[in-house]
Amino acid sequence: MKLTVNERYKRFMAVLAVGLSRPGFLAHFRHPGCWKMLTVAMCVALLGCLQAQELRGHVSVILLGATGDLARKYLWRGLFQLYLDEAGKDYSFSFHGAALTSTKQGQAFIAKVLESLSCPEDVAPDRCSELKGQFQRLSAYRHLATREDYMALSKDIEAQVQRGGLREAGRIFYFSVPPFAYADIARNINSSCRPGPGAWLRVVLEKPFGHDHLSAQQLATELGGFFREEEMYRVDHYLGKQAVAQILPFRDQNRKALDGLWSRHHVERVEIIMKETVDAEGRTSFYEEYGVIRDVLQNHLTEVLTLVAMELPHNISSSESVLQHKLRAFRALRGLQKGSAVLGQYQAYSEQVRREQQKPDSFHSLTPTFAGVLVHMDNLRWEGVPFILMSGKALDERVGYARILFRNQAYCVQNDEHWVADQSRCLPRQIVFYIGHGELGSPAVLVSRNLFRPSLPPESWKELGARPGLRLFGRPLSDFYAYSPVREQDAYSVLISHIFHGRKDSFVTTENLLASWGFWTPLLDGLAHEVPRLYPGGAENGHLLDFEFGGARLCFSQQQPEQLVPGPGPAPMPSGFQVLKARYRESPLISAWPEELIAKLADDIEATAVRAVRRFGAFHLALSGGSSPVPLFQQLATRHYGFPWAHTHLWLVDERCVPLWDPESNFQHLQTHLLQHIRVPYYNIHPMPVHLRQRLCAEEDQGAQTYASEISALVANSSFDLVLLGMGADGHTASLFPQSPSGLDGEQLVVLTESPSRPFQRMSLSLPLINRARKVAVLVMGRVKREITVLVSRVGHEPKKWPISGVLPTSGQLVWYMDYEAFLG
Repeated sequence: MKLTVNERYKRFMAVLAVGLSRPGFLAHFRHPGCWKMLTVAMCVALLGCLQAQELRGHVSVILLGATGDLARKYLWRGLFQLYLDEAGKDYSFSFHGAALTSTKQGQAFIAKVLESLSCPEDVAPDRCSELKGQFQRLSAYRHLATREDYMALSKDIEAQVQRGGLREAGRIFYFSVPPFAYADIARNINSSCRPGPGAWLRVVLEKPFGHDHLSAQQLATELGGFFREEEMYRVDHYLGKQAVAQILPFRDQNRKALDGLWSRHHVERVEIIMKETVDAEGRTSFYEEYGVIRDVLQNHLTEVLTLVAMELPHNISSSESVLQHKLRAFRALRGLQKGSAVLGQYQAYSEQVRREQQKPDSFHSLTPTFAGVLVHMDNLRWEGVPFILMSGKALDERVGYARILFRNQAYCVQNDEHWVADQSRCLPRQIVFYIGHGELGSPAVLVSRNLFRPSLPPESWKELGARPGLRLFGRPLSDFYAYSPVREQDAYSVLISHIFHGRKDSFVTTENLLASWGFWTPLLDGLAHEVPRLYPGGAENGHLLDFEFGGARLCFSQQQPEQLVPGPGPAPMPSGFQVLKARYRESPLISAWPEELIAKLADDIEATAVRAVRRFGAFHLALSGGSSPVPLFQQLATRHYGFPWAHTHLWLVDERCVPLWDPESNFQHLQTHLLQHIRVPYYNIHPMPVHLRQRLCAEEDQGAQTYASEISALVANSSFDLVLLGMGADGHTASLFPQSPSGLDGEQLVVLTESPSRPFQRMSLSLPLINRARKVAVLVMGRVKREITVLVSRVGHEPKKWPISGVLPTSGQLVWYMDYEAFLG
């Protein structure tokens, strides 16, 4: 029988008191050595009691939404597992199931759930029965709705702690409720149910954490008003799955073998997959709002991607270090374009939505239930390596895995019948973190035998036995070193244990959450009106959803079959719509959908570059800043391998007066999206000198004059071969704004200007210099530019009012590149 700290202390003192009361007891300790032994024994016993008292504490777990599906299926089981693991150690527990359900109904529900709990196989039946009985007695239901309810809960916890002569260690509030309820609950906890000084508070939050970057930011700000960052634990249950949780430890324990392999030089591609056989029936209200990308790719699969791609910290036991390295991986993700994704929807989905949400017969949903996305990292380790993220409902099997496929540069002369798994270099080389289900049926780590024998902790992972006939990824299981968990645990049990122990690296921080949404939101916005490919579901899908990739683009392998059900509104416009050629302000106009427009502009720039190099030996290209050219930079970096970069000089049209490494810097945009992906001599790169003598754009530093002199020295007649411009909603171009006092005329080649928005100070090429160019391309994209496009089409030469109207090369060519939204609205 385990004694409490107080009971142990009382028994020790009682035994000592009895001894002292007996005649002659002290006579046994006349010898000095005996007194010393007695003193040491007393000190050791007292110290043990004090240490136990210091470690001892009471933890209250409050499960909000305790009668919901998630609680019933996973959370009560996870809390029971926590109790099984921690019972008899240094903490006592109480478990409070809370909801808006009436007390009578809630008590009945929880009693039924608790009765259904079972222990893992390695727990003896008698021990299981004893602990289950204790857990049931420690668990209770209470109605929690008002501030007064939370105050009453806090008082009850304090009274319970005092009655037991304990100290309060902390409180865990698990929010198994919809996000719209977060604010009220958070306010009540913060004002009325925080633990006292010296005790911790841990608040557990379930996804969805917003719908896009803005809503995630708003929710984070709201919660940040009530809780500190270290108090919040955002759950992504994929991080609790055993194969996923093993990725970092595996990389750490096999550093020596992986150091030479884990990079673009050896990895051919990475696949991160979650396939489901079930459809969205019964969940269409949720799915209509979120869809497959928000439901699975933005969170689960992106988290796995960061674990595979992040730089490995020296100490993976440091939560802070792991989270910082994950954040750097998020920030290295290259921006996505519409061409980075393919979408599908199983054919019965729209009918299910109409039935469950009482939609009219004419309703057809655009919500994707299948998505494949091609992701790239902008860093030296992973440059050029495709990361394929894919998930979908109503597919042919249920399975999840992260698969790292290595390049194979061997050629084997003998017939493949003679290839031996652990010797032949010609067999596929791969590492697979098998998340579960599928042919294998359980979590596993698989390493090709022709790579290396991996090291995994034997107390938690065991080598799989032979499974004749079982094939994975086209190879027999015998081709792999295969390991599975000694004891399988569900993800929520793992994560609840990590919450209790304060392991933050298994959860999503605010910074990482916003970085993830910042990555995915532009793609989601771009795909909002895309019509997904219909597929029948299950085995009947055949090869309909197969896709292939090249460069930064991904597309279905098979041509689009005729849709049996049309999308809402007008017929979808195909992405391959013919490029429109016309005239705008008496100059050539090229108009197309954004992707085709960018591809056309990139082709034209390359053709101009090739001609200039052939004729003059060099190509001088001046590029503007802002967001519009970013897709162009990415296109040039990933699709134009014949571009004469070695003979190209890159100049800036304008620059913000910030350090070149500042995220607001146009040069930093150029570096991130183009320069680090191409091989251009460093002496051919000409950033604007806005940062001289530790000052920004100071007139006395003569940065504008310095840049003008550099142009005059290197560019014949100061005539660029091509200048790329944009057009602002106010008619500005480069950093030449309406009513600018300089740069719109005169002799100056480079000028300092003022912007109406931050950062205010700018440096810019002047209109006279721009108009010396052999060719000027103006790129205008997006519906927000429609109004200025119409207005500028009607004005004459009025650069003071509309600086863009002053762009007219003296002896060169002006070409306008507009997408359909800017041109047609």
